[in-house]
Parts: sequence; structure tokens; C-alpha cells
Amino acid sequence: MIRLAFLRHGVTGWNREGRIQGRTDIPLDAEGRERLSRLTLPEDWRDATLHASPLSRAVETARLLGNGRPVHTDPRLIEMDWGAWEGLRGHDLRADPASGYRDIEDWGWDFRPPGGESPADLRDRLTAWLDTLSTQQESPLLTQHQSPLPPGERVRVRGSRGGPPPRIHALHPPHPDPLPAFGGPKVRLSRQRKRSLRVSGGERGMHLIVTHIGVMRVALALAWGWDFRGPPPVPVKRDRLYAMTLAADGTLRPTGNREGERLS
Repeated sequence: MIRLAFLRHGVTGWNREGRIQGRTDIPLDAEGRERLSRLTLPEDWRDATLHASPLSRAVETARLLGNGRPVHTDPRLIEMDWGAWEGLRGHDLRADPASGYRDIEDWGWDFRPPGGESPADLRDRLTAWLDTLSTQQESPLLTQHQSPLPPGERVRVRGSRGGPPPRIHALHPPHPDPLPAFGGPKVRLSRQRKRSLRVSGGERGMHLIVTHIGVMRVALALAWGWDFRGPPPVPVKRDRLYAMTLAADGTLRPTGNREGERLS
């Protein structure tokens, strides 16, 4: 059994302006950094293995809270791609009937911003990462991943003159077989792998993931059995850990309450 906790990154200038960030690499602002410097992780999670999205706002959040411990990044933990809507304000899009914007209660798994990706796309790469995590659990050695995004992934760098940020395009890569959604078919694991996952414990069995609200919504949807229709079962709040377990059969399940665990 692997214990996971997801945490949203600290505040950026675009957060305060209500702008959609997606894959645009917006850093934490000064106030966001200062707030994180005064917070500590709950005691149970202070020795957990740290993971983060490769975007700077997530990496810096993990480093500020991790007291110098290594941060393992993976491009599959990057925020949902919001395409042409990145940099725009949600309330402006909502006010324009022609924009195609929807509130989250009306998304479904296949809602896709123009030129972006759907929650189902994000689910596929997140479950592939979870499968990798299960495999790595058999060995305590984790490799810090600071290389460029692999083929098929892209990140937007904020333009210096107010123009549209450049985009990096590549062919869609193959991914490992994804884990099933909540309640779906089970992943068949070898007896040795199941035993390895059952007996693992301590910091090897605990993983803290600093990422983005879109990634967290998908993880919570898998754990709570939500399909992006109707109100989310868990409102993602800032400065809170949302814990769950990853079972040997690939099932995500929530632990604790819906309010999450506060940083102090």
C-alpha cells in the first residue's frame, strides 16, 4: 500500500489576477513565497518522498516546504493544457457565450479547451505516472527527472513583450498502460510485486506530490468516483494536503476527510 498526498502550488501573480495558467510557466510571486516560508508540512508527511510538476511554481513550492530534500519532477504531473485560453480570465470567458467555456460541473471527462487537453487526457498521463510509481516502489532508488519534456509534451514560456508565448510541439508519445479508473478493471500484478507493495513502509511508502489544481481534480475524481459532472466531491483549497492510498491492484482510494489536512 502506497500513501499519497497531493498539494497545490503556492500563489502566483496570475492566480491573483484570475488568469488561466495551464502550462504557462508563471513563477510564485513574492507574497506567495513569503507565505510558504511560514508554513510546515504535517508531521506525518515531513519525511515523505517529494514529487513535483516541472513548472517552476510547483518545484519552488516543494523546495520551500521540503527543507532542502530532493524534489523529483515528472512532466506527467504538469497542469492541464488550456490551449488558447491560457492567460485569459475565466469570468471573461464565462461572460462570452461564443467562447465555449463551461463550468467544471458541466465538463465530463471529454471537455477540451480550444487547442488544449481534456480531463481524460490528463487522467491517462497521471495514471501512467502512478503505474511508474508502483514499479519504483519495488526499488528505493528514484531518479530526479530534470530533463526537457519528452516527445508529445509541451510547456509555454511567458513572452517577454506581451505577445503569445511560444509553443513546443512534438509527436504524441506512447505511454505505459494506465491504471484503471475507480471501480474499473484491475491491473494484474505479479505475486512478488504485490508482496513488495504490501510490506513497504516509512518514507519509501509515502509520497507528497506538489502539483496543480487540474491534476488534483483528476486524482480526486479517480479516488472518489466522480466523472466531472455535478459539483466536485472535494473542493481543492490552498495550503492543504489531500491524502489517498494506491493499492497493489492499482486502485486509488481517499483517506481522511474531504477538507484535507492543513499546513501549519
